[in-house]
Amino acid sequence: MLILLAFIILFHITSAAFLFIATIDNAWWVGNGFRTDLWFLYRNETNCTAIDENFPEYQAIQAMQATMILATIFCCAAFFIFIVQLFRLKQGERFVLTSVVQLLSCLCVMIAVSIYTDRHENLHRDDFIFYNVDVGSGQFGYSFILAWIAFAFTLISGLMYLILRKRK
Repeated sequence: MLILLAFIILFHITSAAFLFIATIDNAWWVGNGFRTDLWFLYRNETNCTAIDENFPEYQAIQAMQATMILATIFCCAAFFIFIVQLFRLKQGERFVLTSVVQLLSCLCVMIAVSIYTDRHENLHRDDFIFYNVDVGSGQFGYSFILAWIAFAFTLISGLMYLILRKRK
């Protein structure tokens, strides 16, 4: 039972780490001489441009920023709720509250990466006025892939908490 508990905790911490990396790191869209994330556009390793209201599709970027932050917060909150429920639940009860919060995290990640998947052509069209670099030739980066992996991990752990019962 202790090994199962250690696996569940490690799985949850891994999910949270993936969410933090995907939200913070600068590799959602990468190409020759540039990288972009949900916050900035990096050119030539020295020039950093903040994505602000002058950016085309700024509302979509704000929605992705908000949902990724919410996903990270929900994932961390679910971990603390799990720890509290681990000591407070009676034997045989399920970790339903932890599951609901973790599934909310999963939903937020899914919304963010779905918006990015749908809007990436509009977000990264060849707009030399804003970019001064050919971002249309880029490709999805590892942060975007980590966000999809975090979606799968939060979904699996949310379902795992729903099925899990407290034992001695």
